[in-house]
Amino acid sequence: MTPALGPSRSQPATLNDVARLAGVSVATASKALNGRSQVRAETRQRVVEAAERLSFRPNQLARGLLAGRSGTVGLLTSDLEGRFSIPILMGAEDAFGAGEVAVLLCDARGDAIREQHHVRALLGRRVDGLIVVGSRTDPRPSLGRELPVPVVYAYAPSEDPADLSLVPDNVDAGRIAVGHLLACGRTRIAHITGDPAYLAARERAQGAGAALAEAGLEPVGEPRFGDWSEGWGRAATALLLDRRVEIDAVLCGSDQIARGVMDVLRERGLRVPEDVAVMGFDNWQVLTAASRPPLTSVDMNLEQVGRAAAHALSAAIGGVRRSGVETVRCRVVIRGSTAPLS
Repeated sequence: MTPALGPSRSQPATLNDVARLAGVSVATASKALNGRSQVRAETRQRVVEAAERLSFRPNQLARGLLAGRSGTVGLLTSDLEGRFSIPILMGAEDAFGAGEVAVLLCDARGDAIREQHHVRALLGRRVDGLIVVGSRTDPRPSLGRELPVPVVYAYAPSEDPADLSLVPDNVDAGRIAVGHLLACGRTRIAHITGDPAYLAARERAQGAGAALAEAGLEPVGEPRFGDWSEGWGRAATALLLDRRVEIDAVLCGSDQIARGVMDVLRERGLRVPEDVAVMGFDNWQVLTAASRPPLTSVDMNLEQVGRAAAHALSAAIGGVRRSGVETVRCRVVIRGSTAPLS
């Protein structure tokens, strides 16, 4: 009776089956399927044809171990419930998914001790690299230079210039926001923003001020810093109007602030955007779409930040490492709350 050359239909083919059908050793079959140069072209072709006949799919982990890799990466966040970290994680996972890389997700919940525990656990699982996602854009402590795998920081940059960090360009975001308002013919632009302890608030104000200066315009007073809330937007706008300050646009440091600004403008009989244009930041869909009118906002391109971090980590795993802070450009999403003056 002739022995079977392949596995039964109920079981998937193995590397042993491929090697037997091709008439080579398991080691040679493995080298052929992994593109090693030590295998002759005709032998490689024979192995590939055998694999195709058996519908053999190499085990990703086993194939990675042959190259000294596990085919997994760790994504470590401090704010899994946050609306900023989730789009970054989605972008990174999408980028890794295209290359069949498994992603292990851990949430440190802002706790440094928990973060170190997760790092040790991920390294124990032999991840090929780590992406560390912050909850705000302020610099954070580095995980250190002694880790055995490359690390890329996303959203919150590392304090160590030797690390690579991918962050939204908040300074440029302030510039393009004012640029949009100027293109709409607005020249009396007030800026109401959030907590000055946040680097994002300061950088957005810096970019907005620079854009006004380049246009030869003065801002309507200094940037008004406060809370990231609708309540602060209402209070700051009421103060502006009570002082009889002439404005034709308000740039807000967040969509929440913008909602409060629009409420008070409406209560005071001012139309948006006919009398006063209003812009927000973050492009938080639950707020922008429900605003009256829908809110123009600066999108931080957070999914792109995640994708860029994933590509950078893949390059680092392959031996091409970069360092420093790299920025990802933001974009203006135009809706009904801004329009050219008639």
